[in-house]
Amino acid sequence: MAAISASMEGKKVLLLDRNKNIGQKLLIAGAGRCNVTSDIPAEEFIQYYHNGDFLRNVFAQFSNVDLMNFFTENGMELDIERGHRVFPATKSSADIVAFFRNMLEKHRVQLWFRNRVLKVEKQQDDTFKVISKKGEILAKSVILATGGKSYPKTGSTGDGYRIARALEHTIIKPVPVLCGINLKETWIQQWQGITLKNVTVKAISEGKIIGKEFGEILFTHFGVSGPAILNLSRNLADVRNKKGIKIIIDFKPAVDEKTLEKRLIEEFKKNSNKSLKNIMKNLLPQNIIEEFLLMGTLSGEIKGNQVTAEQRKILISLLKNFCFNFDCLRDFDQAIVTRGGVSVKEINPKTMESKIVPGLFFAGEILDIDGKTGGFNLQAAFSTGFVAGKHAG
Repeated sequence: MAAISASMEGKKVLLLDRNKNIGQKLLIAGAGRCNVTSDIPAEEFIQYYHNGDFLRNVFAQFSNVDLMNFFTENGMELDIERGHRVFPATKSSADIVAFFRNMLEKHRVQLWFRNRVLKVEKQQDDTFKVISKKGEILAKSVILATGGKSYPKTGSTGDGYRIARALEHTIIKPVPVLCGINLKETWIQQWQGITLKNVTVKAISEGKIIGKEFGEILFTHFGVSGPAILNLSRNLADVRNKKGIKIIIDFKPAVDEKTLEKRLIEEFKKNSNKSLKNIMKNLLPQNIIEEFLLMGTLSGEIKGNQVTAEQRKILISLLKNFCFNFDCLRDFDQAIVTRGGVSVKEINPKTMESKIVPGLFFAGEILDIDGKTGGFNLQAAFSTGFVAGKHAG
């Protein structure tokens, strides 16, 4: 987007990529479907980001509406799905990559693939020397859009941090976010593959709620993942002391404990001769019931008419506050984005130009900006890229 935007301003542009083609990370975005943005009102966007205030000027110049128009006006049809998520109508990330490749060719951007940039130096005449594996390039302006450290197999190995640091920029320590959570409970593997929808998950540290999300959770061999967990991971990234963090699931967030108790009483009356494990099928996925009841030291064989008031309280507590012990966040190779990177305090938010090195611009995940799932990270990348390209040169 930065290259296209710069070329639209009449600038001569060379795009260097260490990969064999553009958009390696775009190909895996949205599980290969590429959730390009969200169609929520543009003025609501910044609340979904870490360092969101920095993006006010950026979104004023190139919003989600502008991005959607950019796609549709250039022949890419879009679909809006639940949760305001915007996808290409073809549901194919490869089509988004092909779209950008065509736009680059249309705007005569020169491409140099399989060429890793090693260093960028500012010259005495205010030009830049870009030192790559295949040679040196002189440029009036440079835009660093190298990504962060997440999914390093796509080429985002943190090269941009090293280049920016050599140009005297501050790098906020990169950490993985929008990632799964490892749990200490080894038995969790028995729930692998089970999905819970419309649940609430909280992270609690020293008695305080440090994060809360509603949505879908997926149990895995290592712990938990899914949209609600990915978003929750952003709240855990900056917690220094992660020891003792509890992950709490509310299986029935739509009802309070009193209402839930009435529901249980009705279930037990209606199914008085059925076993507890069978009655619980009306409340939970079958595959989690055995371990669920064990956590409350409850027998699944007791009948509905045998459940005591005390046992009912245990069930309510488990349904509303099922507790796991946090171990750690998943690593960069399984994190969707990176928290940290080039400090936004050193970037002009109106132009994306460095306040330290004139003529040096930044775009995308290399910056200390990250958003929730739902198209927000790609929108930030496209918008910062557009603004950097517009003002570079």
